[in-house]
Amino acid sequence: AIRIGNPASWRQARAAIDQSKGIVDLVSDEEIVDAQIWLAQHEGIFVEPASAAAIAGLFKCCGAKDAAYSFKKIPEGSRIVCTVTGHGLKDPDALTGRMGEITPVAAKEEQVLRALGL
Repeated sequence: AIRIGNPASWRQARAAIDQSKGIVDLVSDEEIVDAQIWLAQHEGIFVEPASAAAIAGLFKCCGAKDAAYSFKKIPEGSRIVCTVTGHGLKDPDALTGRMGEITPVAAKEEQVLRALGL
């Protein structure tokens, strides 16, 4: 994740990956923040960067030629699980430079709908 340079439980994580026949790949800080923003915009889920890393890896497998594992290799009907547990307010500074202007809106349905363009 963006703020962690050396995972504390790497051996346990490696054992879990091996036992579950899972995969590991690298994602950049930029890919993590992009996934964090995508989750907020498209799913309404605001997660911390560490949680967004799983989604960044999923996106990378979907389209990148340099991914460690391609979805072309995953059998039809397989289940993919990405755990996203940490709330985005745990590390809001990760998005500081990527957010547009925040417009305050009164807590009234009509004004919220107008601000959303609905």
